[in-house]
Amino acid sequence: MKSLKIFGIFLSGAILFASCESAPKSDEAKTGEAQKVDSTQSADAQVLKVDLANSVITWVGTKPTDKHNGTFNLSEGSVSVKEGKIVAGKFTIDINSLKVLDIPAEDKDNAKLTKHLKSADFLDAEKFPTASFEIVSVEPYKADTTQKMKEKDKEYTLANPTHSITGNLTMKGVTKSITFPAVVKLEANKLEAEAKFNINRKDWGMEWGITDKLISNTVHMGFKILANVAQ
Repeated sequence: MKSLKIFGIFLSGAILFASCESAPKSDEAKTGEAQKVDSTQSADAQVLKVDLANSVITWVGTKPTDKHNGTFNLSEGSVSVKEGKIVAGKFTIDINSLKVLDIPAEDKDNAKLTKHLKSADFLDAEKFPTASFEIVSVEPYKADTTQKMKEKDKEYTLANPTHSITGNLTMKGVTKSITFPAVVKLEANKLEAEAKFNINRKDWGMEWGITDKLISNTVHMGFKILANVAQ
């Protein structure tokens, strides 16, 4: 009987483990201390203004039995271009624009999760209503061979990155540099950029007290940016 009980516990654990939702397998952003921005690089550069209506920040958070996804809006942003290269850029993220997309908007659980994510446990939107990302450098992409493409989730990974972007991400008053792959298409008066990568929420002080272990440290981030010549 004792052996059967032990087997039952083991089996239950195995089933639970198998049903656990894993965080998206994507490119891991390289995170470090904030880097200095060389403001002289943008002198005499062409300024492209972000098309706020057609640009978006996406997110995916994971817990043992489920995951949630949603978006943020940008409240402002611009990119400076010189000699066909991005030399500067800054984007402001409206934290209060957070939306949960995987739960119907009219469902009370949507409002509950939205409120929780905006609370001091996570984004603390009341105290920090915006986050920001400021470009430090944009370089040609060099493939990271430590993790093969087949090991990543295609939905959450760019197939053919063109550039590596390094910049300072500020959330909840904490600034860290991150480097991630992106697809950047730059024409005379237009820029399109897309990125998908993972970060560790704890690097920006997002911890949920004694129940923190119930959710993954990994948060998947993405963005689609469209910018045009300033009018």
